[in-house]
Parts: sequence; C-alpha cells; structure tokens
Amino acid sequence: MRASFLLLINLFEPLGLSLMKKIRSILVANRSEIAIRVLRAASELGIRTVAIYSNEDRFALHRFKADESYLVGAGKKPIQAYLDIDDIIRIAREAGVDAIHPGYGFLSENPDFADACFAAGIAFIGPNGDVMRQLGNKVAARNLAMRAGVPVVPATPALPLDIDQARGLAEAVGYPLMLKASWGGGGRGMRVVENAEELPGALDVARREAKAAFGNDEVYLEKLVRRARHVEVQVLGDRHGELVHLFERDCTVQRRNQKVVERAPAPYLDEATRQALCASALQLARAADYTHAGTVEFLMDADTGKFYFIEVNPRIQVEHTVTEQITGVDIVKAQIRVTEGYRIGDEESFIPQQADIRMSGHALQCRVTTEDPENAFTPDYGKIAVYRSAAGFGIRLDAGTAYSGAVITPFYDSLLVKVTAWGHSSDEAALRMDRALREFRVRGLSTNLQFLENVIAHPLFRTGACTTRFIDETPELFNFVKRRDRASRLLKFLGNVTVNGNPEMKGRKLPPLPLARPIKPSFDLGAPIPAGTRDKLKELGAQGFSDWMKAQPQVLLTDTSMRDAHQSLFATRMRTHDMLAIAPYYARMAPDLFSMECWGGATFDVALRFLKEDPWERLQRLRQAVPNILFQMLLRSSNAVGYTNYSDNVVRYFVQQAASNGIDVFRVFDSLNWVDNMRVAMDAVVESGALCEGTLCYTGDIFDSSRPKFNLAYYVNLARQLEKAGAHIIGIKDMAGVCKPRAITALVKALKDEVGLPLHFHTHDTSGIAAASVLAAVEAGCDAVDGALDALSGLTSQPNLGSIAAALKGSERDPGVDLHNLQSLSHYWEGVRHYYAPFEPEIRSGTSDVYNHEMPGGQYTNLREQARAMGLEHRWPEISKAYAEVNRLFGDIVKVTPTSKVVGDMAIFMVANDLKPEDVSDPDKDISFPESVISLFKGELGFPPEGFPKDLEAKVLKGEKPLAGRAGDFMAPVDLEAKRKELEHAIGRHTSDSDLASYLMYPKVFRDYAEHRREFGDVSLLPTAPFFYGLQDREEIAIDIDKGKTLVVRQTGRAEAPDEEGKVKVFFELNGQPRTARVPKAGLEGASKARAKADAANVGHVGAPMPGMVVTVAIKPGQKVAKGAPLLSIEAMKMETMLSAERDVVIKAVHVKPGDVIAAKDLMVEYD
Repeated sequence: MRASFLLLINLFEPLGLSLMKKIRSILVANRSEIAIRVLRAASELGIRTVAIYSNEDRFALHRFKADESYLVGAGKKPIQAYLDIDDIIRIAREAGVDAIHPGYGFLSENPDFADACFAAGIAFIGPNGDVMRQLGNKVAARNLAMRAGVPVVPATPALPLDIDQARGLAEAVGYPLMLKASWGGGGRGMRVVENAEELPGALDVARREAKAAFGNDEVYLEKLVRRARHVEVQVLGDRHGELVHLFERDCTVQRRNQKVVERAPAPYLDEATRQALCASALQLARAADYTHAGTVEFLMDADTGKFYFIEVNPRIQVEHTVTEQITGVDIVKAQIRVTEGYRIGDEESFIPQQADIRMSGHALQCRVTTEDPENAFTPDYGKIAVYRSAAGFGIRLDAGTAYSGAVITPFYDSLLVKVTAWGHSSDEAALRMDRALREFRVRGLSTNLQFLENVIAHPLFRTGACTTRFIDETPELFNFVKRRDRASRLLKFLGNVTVNGNPEMKGRKLPPLPLARPIKPSFDLGAPIPAGTRDKLKELGAQGFSDWMKAQPQVLLTDTSMRDAHQSLFATRMRTHDMLAIAPYYARMAPDLFSMECWGGATFDVALRFLKEDPWERLQRLRQAVPNILFQMLLRSSNAVGYTNYSDNVVRYFVQQAASNGIDVFRVFDSLNWVDNMRVAMDAVVESGALCEGTLCYTGDIFDSSRPKFNLAYYVNLARQLEKAGAHIIGIKDMAGVCKPRAITALVKALKDEVGLPLHFHTHDTSGIAAASVLAAVEAGCDAVDGALDALSGLTSQPNLGSIAAALKGSERDPGVDLHNLQSLSHYWEGVRHYYAPFEPEIRSGTSDVYNHEMPGGQYTNLREQARAMGLEHRWPEISKAYAEVNRLFGDIVKVTPTSKVVGDMAIFMVANDLKPEDVSDPDKDISFPESVISLFKGELGFPPEGFPKDLEAKVLKGEKPLAGRAGDFMAPVDLEAKRKELEHAIGRHTSDSDLASYLMYPKVFRDYAEHRREFGDVSLLPTAPFFYGLQDREEIAIDIDKGKTLVVRQTGRAEAPDEEGKVKVFFELNGQPRTARVPKAGLEGASKARAKADAANVGHVGAPMPGMVVTVAIKPGQKVAKGAPLLSIEAMKMETMLSAERDVVIKAVHVKPGDVIAAKDLMVEYD
C-alpha cells in the first residue's frame, strides 16, 4: 500500500500536481508539556491551535496555551478520557481542524486512531496506520527488523491468553525475560520475569497497564540483557521516500524502565559503532516506508559492545529535546511540514539533507518530577506552594503544569518539567545542568531535584560507564546527610513548630504571646533537703510504714498537682519541663507532704503520644530532684497504665520497673471493683517493697435506696477483700466527686471499725463542694486525703489543698504543713497554667449535674475534648445526659478508666448517631457497637459482681460468648526477650528495660515516639511556650541539655518561602553563633477520608507502597492465599503495581475496593 502511495506521488508531480496541503489548524490529542511543546511550534508557524483536556485537567496549563480548548471524555476516568477516539474526532470536526498531533503516549501509537483521522478527513501528524501496525506493534517490528537484517534480541511473538501456551513460549526463549507491551512505551506494561512462577501475575498486571495506557493489552516477552545500555536513533522521513537520522541518544539512566536522564551523543560510542547503529536504524525505517519522526531503540551489551534492536516508537519521544539541541533541527515543526507534503532538504521543511546534519556540542535532559527519592520515589501530589525555575545560557525548559498554585493530581505522570542543558563538552553540559537544578525552588511537594544532582555528579555517569541498573545498584545516589547532634535536632524541632506548628495546637486558639515566665519561690536550693515520708518508708518498710500512718494523729496530705490535677484540668498536657523546674522546691519547702502523685494513669501514654517525652525519664529526673517525699502512681491493675488487659507477667514486669525507677505508693484499682483482677498487680507491688494502696472505686450513693447494689455493705466487703489481698493502705477513689459529706463520714467510720488499715481519700471538685467531703472524711478519721495546690485545684480537679490545710490548722488533725510555702509553690503553678490555656475547656464553675451523670473528673475534660474533636461540642448537654443513660443500660457500673472511657465512647456514639436508649435496647435494631463496648461486654476489662445485662450482652456480642473468667487467665505469658529483640529491630537501637516496658504497654505509640526522638532529640528539655507555640523572631530561650551545659537559642528570622527541596530556612543564633534549620514544609492534606495506616512492625499489615488508585482486588476475608499469589493492584501515575502475598496467609480483612484513592502507607489488607 505504501509503495503504491509513493508511486502515485511520483506520477502526479511531473504533471505539476502536488499533494501538498497547507495546515491552518491543529488539534493536539495529548496533555501537559508535550501538548505545550506542539502548541508552541504550531503557533510559531502561524497555525491555529486546539487543545483537549480531561475533567481532572481542567486547570492544566496546556489548556490555556491553545487558541481553543475543549473537554474530552466527559464522565470517563482520567486516562480513558485521552483514549476516547470518537470524542477526539468529534471535537476535531466541530473545531474545524485540518490535522491532529498525537504527542507521545496515550493514542500516539494506536493505528486505529490514525485510521479514524484519515476516515474523518483529518491529517494525522505521524505515520499512517499500516506503518504503525508494523512498527508500533513491537512483535511485528521485530519481524520486520529480522527481514531487514537488523540484529534483534531473542523474543516471543505476541503472547496468547492461554497461560500454558505463554509458559511454553517463555521457556523457548529462556529466563530471565522482560515482559513488554506490544503497543506503546514509557515503561508501561514492562516487567522483569525471573522465573515461570512470576509469569502469571506479571502478565495480568502488564496487560491491564497496557490496556489502560494504550488501549491495547497485547504483550510479549524478550530476553533480558542484564548489563545493558539503552541507546536510540532519531529518524525523520518525508512522504516522498526520503529518510535521515539525527544521530543517537543515550537513555541508560532509568528507573522502573522509565528514563530519568537522557543525553546526546552517547558517550560510549566510537564513530564506527555510531555509523553502524544509525545505518541499522535507517535500514529498518526504509524497510517500513517510514514517514515523520520515529525512534529506533537498541540495547547495547555493556560487556561485548554489540547492539540489538528492541523496538520502534513511531512518534516523537520525551527526550527529543537533546537531539534538537545538538542538531538544531526542530522535530515538531519537521513533523508538521512532512504532513503538509514538504520534502527533506526543502528550505521550509526544517529537515536538512543527511550530509548537512551535524552534531554540535553535548546535551542532556533531566526529568524533574514530584517524586520523593527518600521514600522509594513515591509520587507526591497536591498544590505547589511556590515554583521558581532555572534559566540562563544553554538551559532549555519544557514544562507542563508547573507554577505556583498548580495542583498536581495522582492520575497522570509525575513530570513537572524537562530541563535540557547544552555545553561544548559533556562535562560543561553536566555542570550547567547541576547549576540549573540548584536554581529551582519548588515547595509544597516533594521533588527528585537533589537525587538528580547526585546522578549528574556521579563519576559513572560522567564517564558514561553506567548501565540500566545504575540507579538500582548505586545506593550513594540516595545519600542525603543529616546531622544528629542534640543542638541541631532541637533547633530542627523548634524550626518545625515555627514553620508547621505543633500538631497538638491544631484547631486550638493560641494564647497571647509572649507569655510571662512563672515565678519560682524565693528559696535557697543549696539548703539541705529535710527528711520526709520516703525516708520513713526506707526506715520502717512497707508494713511498718502502714502501722505508723494509721497511728498518726494528724491527717496526711497528697498533692496531685503533677498528675490528676492537670489530667483533669487540661487533658494531661503538662510537660516534664514545668514539673522539673519546681521539683527541687517541693523537696525543701513541702517535706511534710505524705506523697506527690506525679506518674501513671493517663500521663504515661499522653507523654509518649502527644508530648513526645519518655515518662520513665520524667520519673527518674523527678526522683533525683525530690529524694525525700513519697512518689505515688495510679495503676489500673491488669490494665497497668493501658486501656486493655495485659498478660500477668507483663503487669509484674511493669510494676518492677516502676518501683525500681522511683515509685513508692501504688494506688491499685480495678475499673469494675473486681478484686480478683487486682491480685496480680497487688502481689507485684508487695514483692517490690513499695506501698500497696488497694483501692475501692466509689460510685452512686450509699444512702440511695433506689440503687442498693452500691450500699455501705458493698464497700465494706470490698475493703475486707483488699485487706486480705495484701494491701497496706485502703484507697477510697471517688473519681466523679459524688461522695457527699454524709456518705464519706459513714463510709470512713465503717471501714475504721471493720478494716485494720489506714484510709486514703481521693475525690474531685466537679460539684464545687468536694472540700466539704474531704473535711468530713478527716473528721471521721481518714488518715490521708488528696488535694491540688490552689492554682490547679477546683472544677474537675481536686479540692484546694492549701485551703484544706488552712481549715485544719490548729486542730488535732492539723497536717503540719507550711502554708506559706504551699502558697509560694501555688504561685508558680499559677504562672505555668497560662501555658496550657488552649487545652482547658470552657468550664467556669462547679456543676451539680455531676450527681446525675457521675462522670469522672479526669474524663470530664477529656470527653469534652473528644467531643470538640468530633464537632459535637455544641451537643455537650446531650452527651452528658447520654452518659448517664449508657450507665443504666450497662447495668449501673463503676465508671473509672478504662470503663469510664467505654461509657463515654458509647455516649458520643449515641449522640453522633441520634440513638435513644430504647434504640440500643431494641433487639431488632441492628447497631454496630464501638469496639470498646464489645470488649467490655466480652469481659476483657473484667466483670461487675452481678455481670452485665444479659439481653444487651447478647445484642452486643451477637451470639459470641463472654470470657469465662479473668482475662489474664486466658493470656499466655509474653516472651519478654523476644519482645525486646522485636523492639530493637523496629527502632534500630539498643533498648533499656523501661523502653521495653513502654513498648509492652503501647507498641505503636512507643515506636512513633522513638522515631520522633531519633529525628528531633529530647524535646522535653525545651521550655513549654516554644514547644507548643514556637519561637517569635528575636525571642531568646535557654535550654539545659545536661548538667552545666546550657544552649542559648535565639530565633532571628525565617525565609518567606521554601527552597528547591521544599524546605523553609529558619535562622537561629546558637550560643551566639548563626545556625540554620531547614524544615520540610508540610504538604496539603488530602480531601479524602483518612484511612488507617499500616503498622510497619506488624507483619499482618499490608500498606500501600505509594499513593494512587486501587485497580483490582483479588482476595476476600477468610480466603487462604499462597505465597506469591496476587492480592491487589494499584495504579499510580499511570503505572500499575501488583502486590503479592509474601508467604502463605489467611486474609483477615480487606480495607479497600477497586476505584478507591489511597495514600502511601494506608492499611489495605490484614492477615490473620
């Protein structure tokens, strides 16, 4: 057909007839930078231009570079829109265009598209359909090359759908093989297949990827050359049978079979090989009667120097710019002129005769992408905050949608801009490119700029000695040096807060800055530390101390300021820095305190999770500062300091660590008053030599006849059980503050009569009158009471400790503390409290409503915070009402962490879903109960004496049976040394015993903390205001990093915009010397609903390796999957990735479905 067409031309031209037709308008059937490249060339030729764009590309820059632009593929997926031949032809007809340029990718190699253009009477700027079928199909092109005498790599024909037949063809060529798409290029559909087992999965992915990218799923296999170089020859042919080459390009530097850096000429070719290579390319092109621009690609064996034909790309290439730079030929204009009918050598054809085409200098091209080299080149997408490009002599830029404010979507290639550098020599071109890359400023998204700089500078690249495995085999390309000294890491954290803010401040109102420093007491810290209660414990031992405590006439006082007070008032956010600053004063000014409650409970996980502090280091530092006063902690029995049950040996290990690190009094309680659940913890405390305060949790009203289960006899019996279990002290924990004066009087007197242990009363001031109950307890004979220093007392905290002491002064129960000293300590806390104002709820007074909902004081604040985070703060009255209703639904239970959390979860769940109590009770109404509720009814937190309501239990558990006893009895001991090894592997360092204890409590939280510590150092050393709010310009702080070592830090300013790596420079003075912290600017959060993240240490989690879209899901829950079997596939930036099972597994859960858009590390699959 082609020969006949050329014959017609030869017949017509002598008669003066010409097939030349002037093109007056062009439609570009492509997007981004190649569309812009063609539009510019056409515009320079005076041709009207038309662009097409998908819905996702409606803001793309190529749309606005054209004279006209039209939406294509309405309602179709992003890729499919550009593959919609019928709609493209429709637009072309309606726009009245003469020709269509396909660019590269998409339909550029689809012969059906070329035929459709011909049928519509529109010129196709490229070879005709028959030529494309010969060359665009890689299998047909190989056959043609063999007929033309061009050397080829051994390969199969197009693979049949039958897998057994495909295996036979593969075996005939021999593994390893390269699987390729028959139509198209750009690395789409390419996979290395090492053996027969990999073939089925690779075929499925390659076919889908090829179909999505090129509209055709035909694939074939080619023998893999391990040490290969990729070299290609640019050819141009006119419609009169003339062909020329524009020499070669080297495209060896590749990743995932996609080119990253290209250059011309190839540095490793001698002249003889170059001539042979180019001659082979022309030989093949002539055999195909080729026209327009095309690229003949070859593999060169790096060891033998032999080259083999692999494929022809019958279109313009991404890397055409380097050829244009060294030859001066405008390939795009040449394509247009060929379509108009010009001959090679014509003055206006833009294609000189072969003898006139010469190389001048050297050029190389880098593809700048929004990919993160430090994260496996994961594509990044979102909005570009600031964009500044390079310029200057010898630099050419071909950009797509690259400007400040541009939105990069996950649906297309991650290319931002192609940078082409020209130089007289290869080294000059490389140095010019290095300069250009360093001039770029892109922020808001990750880029590969620094990686490209490393590639350009590498000796193997400079000498041309690299192969296609260069990136994979050169780890130094990823060497990005990070400093690890303490000062630099702390400056990095301060800079990060300045630039991105502290995550804890999200959605909170900042206090007026700067804040005044708290006023410390005027007291000589050089004075000796007087003896205190801890010295008494060391002297008498636990049992002797218990006897002494009971015999004392005065009441003993516990200060809760360092734990329950701030947990109740501002969501447990008090930092170690503020505690340590006042701790030495406590040792000298308040030695007569019974104890300081300063550890345990919610403070443990909040320190790790939100404050990024080590709670064990807090304890150790406080212990060093206060060696004389008893330290007290809250221990949740089998829950330790967590919210679930732990194995008995884990509880014992935790108690041992707490005691050895400085805890003297363990307030041990069970959230359902189940003494059997407390015994393991109590035994461990007694064995450690510390004081065991066996605690009963008070709820209800012993005088309320309508709730007889919580009567006086109930509590007396409970205390007797605790005494028999080995307690040294009986704690009365009134966590909601509902124990009225009459009730506490009766309870204390009864316990004094029935139990031979000292009593310790703890309450909350939510009602506003809890001090009355404390004084009543004292009058009834209670041995110790809790309170908070004035500035941290009241509301949901404890009653005022100073006022209690003042009220008792001069009486027979006078605690004997120095009121002036307590007031001085309180003044300090008054100043500290201003730091935490954003965490305080809008509570201005006590409330009698507490007697209705019975919400623990510590939970009251935290539940309001939870409601605020969920957008339900305006419905707080409904939540508090629902809290009381849930309690009744659950059978009127004790409500203290963690059971109180379950009640709170259910209350918020009911309000959020507009559920009434009768809805919850209704057996016919299906409800997806919160996991914490299911756990409670299973008995994982224990059981109340009478059990849970049977009807609701059956509904919650959906037929599942609750535990038959204590959860710990069903839990195997944990292998502590195995866990230690697991932790050390996870965090990459040696771990201490206390590290292990933290990991046993909160595995993921501790790993996250360890990573934060690795990155930013010990941030507990920082003052609180800069920790939460950052430094203001010219603000100066002192950071004590060690004894006698103080860093003086001043922030002097910050850059207005991030640099080329998306980092913002924050300028400091460190001990008077200038220092700079380069802080990554946090990217924009996706608009899609946040998904759970895969736990990197959990072998049962399968996370997304990159952001993108789920294409297929081949599994379902409960399915048994063999090693290597496909799980699901992801498409990102037009590349499809198949995830396979790493071992034989059973699928526990699948969290995604086809079409879901996912982010990197999103949890997709769970194994049993």
